[in-house]
Amino acid sequence: MRSKWFAILGMLLWIARPTAALALDEAATLALLVRTIQQSESDGVRSSLMKGMLRGLEGRRDVQPPDEWNSLATELARSDDPSIRDAANRLSQIFGDTAATERALATLRDPLAPDSQRQAALASLVSQRDTGLAEELESLLDVDALRLDAIRAYAVIATQDAPRILLSRYATSPREAQSATIETLATRKAYAKELVRAIKDQTVPREHIPSYIARTLRELLGQEFTAVYGEIPELEKNVSERIAKFKRLITDEALATADARRGRVVFQKTCGACHLMYGAGGKVGPDLTGSNRANLDYFLLNSVDPSGDVPEGYRTQLVQTVDGRVLTGVLAEEDSRRIVLKTVDQPRLVIAKDEIEARKVSEKSMMPEGQLEQLPREDLFDLVKYMQTKSQVEAAE
Repeated sequence: MRSKWFAILGMLLWIARPTAALALDEAATLALLVRTIQQSESDGVRSSLMKGMLRGLEGRRDVQPPDEWNSLATELARSDDPSIRDAANRLSQIFGDTAATERALATLRDPLAPDSQRQAALASLVSQRDTGLAEELESLLDVDALRLDAIRAYAVIATQDAPRILLSRYATSPREAQSATIETLATRKAYAKELVRAIKDQTVPREHIPSYIARTLRELLGQEFTAVYGEIPELEKNVSERIAKFKRLITDEALATADARRGRVVFQKTCGACHLMYGAGGKVGPDLTGSNRANLDYFLLNSVDPSGDVPEGYRTQLVQTVDGRVLTGVLAEEDSRRIVLKTVDQPRLVIAKDEIEARKVSEKSMMPEGQLEQLPREDLFDLVKYMQTKSQVEAAE
């Protein structure tokens, strides 16, 4: 319980204080936290306070360390608790300690290190934009526990060979890795050009490109993209006619022979990347468990016209960074120093505001348009049947 309250203290010092005083308070707050950690004899308290510091400094680089940090870091490095050693090393990286970066690289390269430690090391090195990381990424694609993180790291650590490396593995990669590859190659103009070539030569099937990625690629490349992909279909003007068409199809008789278990599988493929249902799925869009999803009119209106009435908290954000990335997601958090996006592949993508060159809010939802039209009739009926369930059902095999 005591550790919990210290964790809350650490978080409040960084998140709940007035943003106008942020710059003035930072040095004093860091010094206070470091002194508190020094004075504590509880590993739980120390760990909790450092977690609060890491959360508050998330996305930051080359922060001026408190005067007493170096001596404290040396002490923490001798701790028997690996989580304390790891947190201290991550903080030292944020404070610009090159020795801490080398330790993280050593952990990442160590095949005998626990997967969780290697994942944490990779995340910290990506966050700090370590230039030596580029040489490590290709080998990490062969490590199951690190593959997705390594693919996404290429979005931050730009290399000329990234498209060739990722696309050469595309055909044999699992679907999740293919999705991460598409998302990564859509973040930079040079990468995007290679992705378009891959669509043209069918290395990447056109149908693998989600609509929100297609819109991003159109923003980046314009005619160069649409000449290969084709125009991105926009919704028909008369939404009510399209809803009426589906209501004529989705009859009580059709639903009587539908299978909610198969519908769960359809949901997982078409909706589950962004939406929660019964506790499973993504968190980009709203949780559908408690929504009015059983009402056919409600379901059709939100499916047929997903951009018709997008709540403010779910509007698509397009962010261009000073290092040339283009990122698409939904705003999860924002303060005076950073924004946090939720994307299909990354539930928490932190971007420092001083790294943002341009930013706009799109009127379009990230939810694909015309999605119901692309479903076979049986899949459509099964999906509607699943959406009308009152409790989770077992997925069909």
